[in-house]
Amino acid sequence: MVHIQTHILFPYGNLEFMMTTCTTEQIGKLVRDTRKALGRTQKDLALTSGTGLRFIIELEKGKPTCQFGKVLTVIRTLGISITLTPPTTDEADK
Repeated sequence: MVHIQTHILFPYGNLEFMMTTCTTEQIGKLVRDTRKALGRTQKDLALTSGTGLRFIIELEKGKPTCQFGKVLTVIRTLGISITLTPPTTDEADK
């Protein structure tokens, strides 16, 4: 099970978002929404994360073949945290 959680500081409070299961499209949307909430352009994110603009565009569109290491770098750059939880014994036996 994958939990993706982000905390974004806003002048009027915090946005908290939790995803229990996710698709590449949902991850892309989370990246895009977080980037926009922080007031950054795709170009800004590409520069600060050390990736290319094309990569950011494809990630935000949910491209399933985006390089995982770069995805993690972008997620960390935005302050999004990921928690991976191994299955319980009951879930693993299924």
